[in-house]
Amino acid sequence: QVQLVESGGGLVQAGGSLRLSCAALKSPFSFNVIGWYRQAPGKQRNLVASISRSGNTNYADSVKGRFTISRDNAKNTVYLQMNSLKPEDTAVYYCNAGTGLQLSDEVTGYYWGQGTQVTVSS
Repeated sequence: QVQLVESGGGLVQAGGSLRLSCAALKSPFSFNVIGWYRQAPGKQRNLVASISRSGNTNYADSVKGRFTISRDNAKNTVYLQMNSLKPEDTAVYYCNAGTGLQLSDEVTGYYWGQGTQVTVSS
């Protein structure tokens, strides 16, 4: 059974930074694509960023230039570096992995992490 374990969330002031980690108990290369989603209370879940097996990345417009997704194959871990955080980035962030070609708000991978809370104070 594949397991994705997130860590790195927390409370930070606006303008600060956090780095989220998603450790896979199975090599990320086993998945075609891995991404981060977020969901704020009362709002729908949205894709934040994704990275394909070939290393191609994709970002939501709201985080372009501030967030960076990357992976460490030796550690079977995917990261989301979040800089210049804003209060509107507050949400539960979920790691997601799948065998499809890409991820979107509507098309997600099969495997999910448990989520990690990110809170940005103004």
